[in-house]
Amino acid sequence: MLLLLLLLAPLFLCPHGAGGAQTPNATSEGCQIIHPPWEGGIRYRGLTRDQVKAINFLPVDYEIEYVCRGEREVVGPKVRKCLANGSWTDMDTPSRCVRICSKSYLTLENGKVFLTGGDLPALDGARVDFRCDPDFHLVGSSRSICSQGQWSTPKPHCQVNRTPHSERRAVYIGALFPMSGGWPGGQACQPAVEMALEDVNSRRDILPDYELKLIHHDSKCDPGQATKYLYELLYNDPIKIILMPGCSSVSTLVAEAARMWNLIVLSYGSSSPALSNRQRFPTFFRTHPSATLHNPTRVKLFEKWGWKKIATIQQTTEVFTSTLDDLEERVKEAGIEITFRQSFFSDPAVPVKNLKRQDARIIVGLFYETEARKVFCEVYKERLFGKKYVWFLIGWYADNWFKIYDPSINCTVDEMTEAVEGHITTEIVMLNPANTRSISNMTSQEFVEKLTKRLKRHPEETGGFQEAPLAYDAIWALALALNKTSGGGGRSGVRLEDFNYNNQTITDQIYRAMNSSSFEGVSGHVVFDASGSRMAWTLIEQLQGGSYKKIGYYDSTKDDLSWSKTDKWIGGSPPADQTLVIKTFRFLSQKLFISVSVLSSLGIVLAVVCLSFNIYNSHVRYIQNSQPNLNNLTAVGCSLALAAVFPLGLDGYHIGRNQFPFVCQARLWLLGLGFSLGYGSMFTKIWWVHTVFTKKEEKKEWRKTLEPWKLYATVGLLVGMDVLTLAIWQIVDPLHRTIETFAKEEPKEDIDVSILPQLEHCSSRKMNTWLGVWAVARGRIGEGAPFPLWSIFYGYKGLLLLLGIFLAYETKSVSTEKINDHRAVGMAIYNVAVLCLITAPVTMILSSQQDAAFAFASLAIVFSSYITLVVLFVPKMRRLITRGEWQSEAQDTMKTGSSTNNNEEEKSRLLEKENRELEKIIAEKEERVSELRHQLQSRQQLRSRRHPPTPPDPSGGLPRGPPEPPDRLSCDGSRVHLLYK
Repeated sequence: MLLLLLLLAPLFLCPHGAGGAQTPNATSEGCQIIHPPWEGGIRYRGLTRDQVKAINFLPVDYEIEYVCRGEREVVGPKVRKCLANGSWTDMDTPSRCVRICSKSYLTLENGKVFLTGGDLPALDGARVDFRCDPDFHLVGSSRSICSQGQWSTPKPHCQVNRTPHSERRAVYIGALFPMSGGWPGGQACQPAVEMALEDVNSRRDILPDYELKLIHHDSKCDPGQATKYLYELLYNDPIKIILMPGCSSVSTLVAEAARMWNLIVLSYGSSSPALSNRQRFPTFFRTHPSATLHNPTRVKLFEKWGWKKIATIQQTTEVFTSTLDDLEERVKEAGIEITFRQSFFSDPAVPVKNLKRQDARIIVGLFYETEARKVFCEVYKERLFGKKYVWFLIGWYADNWFKIYDPSINCTVDEMTEAVEGHITTEIVMLNPANTRSISNMTSQEFVEKLTKRLKRHPEETGGFQEAPLAYDAIWALALALNKTSGGGGRSGVRLEDFNYNNQTITDQIYRAMNSSSFEGVSGHVVFDASGSRMAWTLIEQLQGGSYKKIGYYDSTKDDLSWSKTDKWIGGSPPADQTLVIKTFRFLSQKLFISVSVLSSLGIVLAVVCLSFNIYNSHVRYIQNSQPNLNNLTAVGCSLALAAVFPLGLDGYHIGRNQFPFVCQARLWLLGLGFSLGYGSMFTKIWWVHTVFTKKEEKKEWRKTLEPWKLYATVGLLVGMDVLTLAIWQIVDPLHRTIETFAKEEPKEDIDVSILPQLEHCSSRKMNTWLGVWAVARGRIGEGAPFPLWSIFYGYKGLLLLLGIFLAYETKSVSTEKINDHRAVGMAIYNVAVLCLITAPVTMILSSQQDAAFAFASLAIVFSSYITLVVLFVPKMRRLITRGEWQSEAQDTMKTGSSTNNNEEEKSRLLEKENRELEKIIAEKEERVSELRHQLQSRQQLRSRRHPPTPPDPSGGLPRGPPEPPDRLSCDGSRVHLLYK
């Protein structure tokens, strides 16, 4: 291409005219570009339009070709070549684009055409004369003149010379036309049938001895009404040789009854798949294809646009039910799912609402035209239209069906127009798209023009206008079949006037003739399959701007989809078959997580400081009397509990799915062990104080000595129970990642998606049994009443908390030197227990609110740990710092009592020491009293031996002896009392 441009560059200009002669260039190196003729153009071989605009000369031997627009042809040289002298060939003859008249006038069936005044093609001024063959006569003008691309008269045709009407025998056709009702197809189909009868009766070569006549009634597309007229047709003269019903419900009735009268039934507007049953309807034919022919087209479109989920809504009649059953089988084979199926009898309000509720997007609607207006009025009310929705309807409605006034709906024309915009229709090709001549010598367009003139109103307002070609061809199919049967092409040569309802022979011959029908009609090629149904293409249309536009054809026999790429979508592209659900996880607020983590970290630092302080001062008597090892365990437990805050705040924002089970286990173990060590050590202290000091007489020996190993064993038992429970839990029913799904949310932007919030949890199969406060397991006990199972983990933890509160309350007034901080422990137990008992159920309730649940749980851990550390350790630090009591136990005993008596614990210790000394004095005094009594008894015995007993007094009194000296009186009384002083 670049080489060609370089060759063109040095050429010189030469004068030119619009298709006229060129003056040769002196240099003879090229030719100037020629201007194209009017209504035409020039094709420059090898050059683009932009390249042609950029040059003025073409090289020697270069050829150009003239082309014309529209119905015009080139007159004069069609190709010119650049000569070496700088001129183009045949410049003396101009090239023009002139209109030509239709070439169809140059041929005449059963006749001849004579062209005068020009050669082919027929140009302005050309004249044609028409002559018919023998036995034919010309119908129309015998001459026509071409002027400005139009013939002066319509094209005539040659018609067979027929028998006079008075000599022909009548053959009657009984027809039921639905002039109103669900499908008012008779409004256009009846005029089409009458037009076909006129055309058939005017033909000499078809039934020359017979005349077809029509007897018809209005069935109103109602089986009940049709039954009445059917029996009128059958039981009233004359005899009908064939029946022609319209809509499917009427055809079902007529075709099932006609077998009893040996009648052939030929329908022009029945699409019910049930009518394809040859056993049930043995004599039924139809020029209207079965409604199942729509389904392969629908499935092809579903696959083209990638839709896998569709919904359906149908009117509850046999034609639509069987069609939908067939569609369901076909979509299942294609891997497409019908997610929602709705039906209605007369009121579609509830089914349409259900479609909206189920988020139906691709909807196939199967109902008659009158019901379609009701459906789309409800569609407008529910806003089930627009860029998110696609409706598939039947294509045989009137073109303006949604604009027709209907008193049964309360929607305006504008509302209906808005609701139906963009829907797709699949329609059987009922009018031959090729403008070829049919057996009636009419093209499809000529048929439409002729039928339109016969109608009383506009075609768009006439029911059945689209099916009218099928009704027209139905008469031709019948006429050709009767022509074969009567001898016009058959062997038997039966007399049609001999037909009666008991003559099976003539019926069988008509059946065979119908079954073998094959001809070109105005609706296309007419041929019947084995079930008597017409085979045809499917037309695909879309409502764009209030009018239907063709967007493609589909041939189901060859699986061939011819697409015109003229489809338009409200949203710019075909919508999705369902709302695109975007799963989003609700992650913990990072600001909250960082804030609580900082508090937890500071708490761990505080715990380490307290632990270090306690270990460093373990030799101080005051620290020793507080059981420092248990306090160390408390500090370690608080550290573990605070460390549990970190895995408690980790979610999918920080870790992957595989790491989640480890984080779950870390939460459980850190929190469980932290609680057992921290709270268990405090519970052990308060339990020992309560056990020893609430029963004074029985626990005297325990007060004297306190063995630390018993305290450590108690803590070890609590920790061991936790370790055993957690280990069994982890082995039997380990924690894993579970997803909680919430209700879908609509985004703020106008996009066809919905957000599905999800939240990650640590859970196990029997989480409530292990961890719940009350896990209710339902089983059949007697009448099936539920029974509660106390949870394994929270069960004994809750008991420990409640028991700790009770023990702290009972020991609030006890004073002991062995555990001098038990009141502080009681205060810490109060706070921990209350926080835990409140936090556990509240956290379970707030589990679906990640921020609130984390804040509540983590802050409860942090505050309980802080309170425990501050209450237990800060007073000890303050005492040692402010009072300087850093001496060892030996140094502490040398201090004066004045400083010691100021402390309540020290006073108690001194009183106990004094009590022990007094007990020793009392023991010595009791031993001295016993010794004195023994001496007294010995003296009394000695005295009795020295002085015999005195005889009794005659007066009856006691014997008298010598009086005792005053200092020898009994040791009882004041002397004994003085010994105890």
